[in-house]
Amino acid sequence: MSELLTQKWDVIVIGTGIGGGTAGRRLAEAGLKVLFVEKGPAGFRAEQTRLDSEMFVPEARLARGLWPSQVHGRINGRDEAFYAPLGAGLGGSSAFYAATLERPEMHDLEHSNARPHPTGGWPISYGEFAPYLTEAERQFHVHGEQDPLAEHPSLLATPPAVDAVDKLIFDRLKATGMHPYQLHSATRNVEGCLNCFGFKCPKPCKMDGRSAGVEPALATGNAALLDMAEVTALCGDGRRITHIRLQRGGQKHSLSAPVILLAAGAFGTPRLCFQSTSEAFPHGVANTNDRVGRGLMFHTNEMFAVWPGAKGREQSKALGMRDLMWVDGQRLGMVQSMGVDASYGEILHYMRLRLARTTLGRKRFAQDGARLPAAIAAKVLGRAKIFLGLMEDLSYDDNRVIPTQDGTIRFEYSMRPELYARRKLFQREIKRAFKGQRKMFLLNAPELNFGHPSGTMRFGQDAASAVLRADGRAHDVSNLYVSDASFMPSSMGVNPSLAIAAQALRVADAIIERQSHGET
Repeated sequence: MSELLTQKWDVIVIGTGIGGGTAGRRLAEAGLKVLFVEKGPAGFRAEQTRLDSEMFVPEARLARGLWPSQVHGRINGRDEAFYAPLGAGLGGSSAFYAATLERPEMHDLEHSNARPHPTGGWPISYGEFAPYLTEAERQFHVHGEQDPLAEHPSLLATPPAVDAVDKLIFDRLKATGMHPYQLHSATRNVEGCLNCFGFKCPKPCKMDGRSAGVEPALATGNAALLDMAEVTALCGDGRRITHIRLQRGGQKHSLSAPVILLAAGAFGTPRLCFQSTSEAFPHGVANTNDRVGRGLMFHTNEMFAVWPGAKGREQSKALGMRDLMWVDGQRLGMVQSMGVDASYGEILHYMRLRLARTTLGRKRFAQDGARLPAAIAAKVLGRAKIFLGLMEDLSYDDNRVIPTQDGTIRFEYSMRPELYARRKLFQREIKRAFKGQRKMFLLNAPELNFGHPSGTMRFGQDAASAVLRADGRAHDVSNLYVSDASFMPSSMGVNPSLAIAAQALRVADAIIERQSHGET
C-alpha cells in the first residue's frame, strides 16, 4: 500500500463502477499509469453477495460492497431515509446491476421540431456519440436482437433462443402492432452462468465495472487498485486540483496526479465536490456557477404482472420494446421483462424495499408484517411474468443533491404534474400494447428508480449552465474530469449504463489527447 501512495501516477480514478472502470481501462491500455481509488473492498471474485436492504450495520454492508449508510431524501416535501441500491466496492453499483445495456435513441440526445428535447439537447450529436456506443457494446459483449424500430443498429452478439412462453408473449405483442425484440444484455456465455440480477456474479459472465473495466486494466500492468480508501476532499488552488485527501485504515493520506477523474456516481460525485469547499473553492469544487448537484433525475418504474397462461422459465429476461418511447408528443420510455419471477421471496423483497424508505416501515414489526401480504400476493400472481416500464425523468434545477456537513447523501426531489400526466398516458399505452393478455399494475403511485440517479454534473458548451465541458472536463477546473451518470443532461428513455460507458471512453480519449500534447 505504501508503494501506491508514493508512486507517480498519470491519472487518479475515484470510483470503479462502469464510468471509472471503463475510462481507467482505456487509459491503462494507452500506457498511462492509473490508480483506482475505491471506497469499498476489492472483495472476492467468487462471492455471490446480494443487494440487501435489511442489513443495517454499516461495517457489514461495506464489507459486502454495499453503500454503508442510508440515503436521505426529501421527496414531495416528505423526508425519507433508505438503503439505496448503490455499491461501494470493486465494480461500484454495476457489480449488482441487471446488465441491461440499451442504446439510446437519437431523440434522447438531439433536439428537433418533431421531437423537442426538454434540455435543448446534448452538446454532442448522436453521430459523434454513436461510435463510442458501438465500442462500448463490443467491450461489454452486449448480445440481443436488433430493435425493429431503431434508426441506428447496435453491435450485438447472437442471443440464446427464447423459450416457448416468451415466444408466446412476443407473438401476442406483435398482434397488437408492437415491435418486441430480445433485450440487449452485457453477458458472456460461461458454463454455469447464472441470472445475476441484484447480486455480484461469482463468474466472469456478467460484464460490469470489474470484469469489463478494472480487471482488464490491472492486467496491463499500468494500473493498480487502492481499496477501502475514502476520498474526503479534492484540494487545489481554485484552477487545478493539486492533490486529494483520503482515509484508509484510520490513517490520513494525500495523493496527487496531473489528472483527477471523478466517477463516484450521480450522488457521490457532487457530494465530494461539496465536501471539498475551501478558500480556493468557496462554493465547492467546480461550482462557481452553482450548478453542482442540480438537475437530479431518476427514471420512474411502472411494474406490472402478465399471466401468459403457460409454463416456462420464470426468470427469463428476454423481452424489450420501444414502441412507447414517444407517444402523443410525450416522452415515455421502453418496456422490458425484469428477469425476476413472482415468487413469495421476490415479492417480500420488493415490499420490504419500499417499506424501508419510511421511518415506520423500517421498524421490525413492519418488516415482519410484510410476510402475510407477500404470501397472499404470491398466491394471486402465481406464474406471472414481471415487466417494467421505464419512464424518462425530466430535469429540474431544484431536484438536486444538497450539501451536508457529515458527508451523508441527501437530496431533494419534487414530482411535477407533467410526470403524473405522462405516467397516466404510459399506463394507458401499456394496457393497449398488452391487450388480450391478463395483467395487473403493481404500483399505486409513481416509484423513483433509485438505481438510476443521473444529471447532477451535467455537461454542456455554456459554462453558465453546465458543470462540465463536452469532453467531461470541468469548465472551471482544468485537470478535473467526470465519467459517471452525473454528466447526463437528460435521463433518456432507456437504462443509462451503455451511455455511461460510451461517455467514459470519450472522456478517456480526451485525457489521452491532452496528455499527448502536454496540456494537463
